[in-house]
Amino acid sequence: QVQLVESGGGLVQAGGSLRLSCAASGRTFSTYSMAWFRQAPGKEREFVAAISWKGIRTYYADSVKGRFTISRDNAKSTVYLQMNSLKPEDTAIYYCAAEAAPYGFKFTDFGSWGQGTQVTVSS
Repeated sequence: QVQLVESGGGLVQAGGSLRLSCAASGRTFSTYSMAWFRQAPGKEREFVAAISWKGIRTYYADSVKGRFTISRDNAKSTVYLQMNSLKPEDTAIYYCAAEAAPYGFKFTDFGSWGQGTQVTVSS
């Protein structure tokens, strides 16, 4: 497993941007697929975006496609989530997750999690 620490959350107005970072510890970061999930109050944790271990393939939830971009820097053991054109419905705690070979994009497919970072979008 890897240890994950998210940062970059905060309060932003609708239409604004934020960039989340997730720093990983461990020498095997480059072998893990990475993902971002989010959880709003009273809702289940949902998939946002994922990136393959080399960064060649990316996947997005329909709700964020065209607005969010996931990327990674294996030299820095860090994965990013650039969030543009934010909407109030993007308000949630955002979690970084890692898995060596995930079966899919359910939260149960990922075994390592960060503590989360709050993103609040005001209207």
